[in-house]
Amino acid sequence: MNSRTKWKAKDIVLIGMMTATVEAAKTALAFLPNIELVSFLFIIYTIVFGKKALPAVFAFVGVECLVWGMNLWVINYLYVWPLLVVITLIMQKSGCRQALVYAVMSGAFGLGFGALCAIPYLFIGGPGMMVSWWVAGIPYDLIHGAGNFVLCLVLFHPILRVLEKCSRMLD
Repeated sequence: MNSRTKWKAKDIVLIGMMTATVEAAKTALAFLPNIELVSFLFIIYTIVFGKKALPAVFAFVGVECLVWGMNLWVINYLYVWPLLVVITLIMQKSGCRQALVYAVMSGAFGLGFGALCAIPYLFIGGPGMMVSWWVAGIPYDLIHGAGNFVLCLVLFHPILRVLEKCSRMLD
């Protein structure tokens, strides 16, 4: 969607549905430490709906701010989730539809999530603070990466098929 694209009602509804399902999935799995469907859903939404996933990312961050309030994590979410969408858009252009490839990407994203989220600490407290914050979270990043890999591998094709059917119905 470029700056000249007019928003249609179905686009707004689609972005709302993506945002709502991401938020619902995040909330449903909140009791599990670092096991989440957010990464998977943004990957699959980007594959099926392309650039329309990006406004859903920002809407999701907005909803998270309403639920949890403002804090440093908001800065992280404003670059981490769009980065995942952009990486997926690049992968999508190659025509890749292999679950294993996206599962590896999702797992790597989970492993690197802590490192990506440590970046603001470089500006707050310097390299020592950034590295110590990241290293302290590595056990959680390992869980995050493994969870992302397994969930994407298992859910990729079934959810892709359903969303592609939905996408065709919207056209």
